[in-house]
Amino acid sequence: MSVSSVVVGIDVAKAHVDVWVLSTKLDVQRFDNEAEAHSALAAALKPLDVALVVMEATGGYEATLACALQAAGLPVAVVNPRQTRDFAKSMGRLAKTDRIDARMLAEFAAVLVRRDDLASFIRPLADQEQQALAAMVTRRRQLVTMMLSERQRLQLAIAVVRPSIEAMIEAIRKQLDDVEAQMVGHVQAHHAELDKLLRSASGIGPVASATLIAELPELGKLNRREIAALVGVAPMANDSATRRGDGACRAGASRYAACSTWPRSRLHATTRPSSASMTGCWQQASCPRSLWWPACASS
Repeated sequence: MSVSSVVVGIDVAKAHVDVWVLSTKLDVQRFDNEAEAHSALAAALKPLDVALVVMEATGGYEATLACALQAAGLPVAVVNPRQTRDFAKSMGRLAKTDRIDARMLAEFAAVLVRRDDLASFIRPLADQEQQALAAMVTRRRQLVTMMLSERQRLQLAIAVVRPSIEAMIEAIRKQLDDVEAQMVGHVQAHHAELDKLLRSASGIGPVASATLIAELPELGKLNRREIAALVGVAPMANDSATRRGDGACRAGASRYAACSTWPRSRLHATTRPSSASMTGCWQQASCPRSLWWPACASS
């Protein structure tokens, strides 16, 4: 393997990261998961002419490192853990340690780097406006989850604790109103034209529009086939050795088809639970976006 084909796998934990550089004699190395160590890692990788760095999405622990590496000019793809586990299983690697995971990610990177569409796996740095909107959308998602939990507790609570739960629900509701107002104001200030276009579609309101803009910045830049493939709702052939049929959406059952159109998505990010019903699409943690990470600020 040539120097230009050097690829890197990084297993990310809360306190540290394990780094495997494929096609070199370097052994796996461990760095602290903090800013100074991120700079040291970037400095160590830059002379190697790295073709691709791959790490898994870990709920945010990877975001700062990914931003630091991209700011240093390294191509970074943050992938869905399900994809990498499927890849590991296909290679017969069932053991799971930090060291093994780092090597497996490097091997996965070696596969990705040979793809003609490699550029589509590498997300560019987001600007500060995009970062701020993504943070507000994430906070709203957290508040909706908290609201759901409190309402479920309220259903089972005895009289002595119900006032406390009801007070918490009211406080969360006020916070939701504040965050939604911030989201709408931010969109109007920075993305008014795109917001107007999105809301011209039936069923898209201000919160849904803000969520799409925050988590799918490629809107307006890709055609309908490319955006469908990116989100994960491109039709798949319903064919087998004995049957031929129309293409089917990856989303599965029709009642959840709408849920699949949300990037990365847990649909409760965009829909509040109602007091009348605690079921529906918004509860489904469906259709994870394959190669996404939280937005990060430009350096």
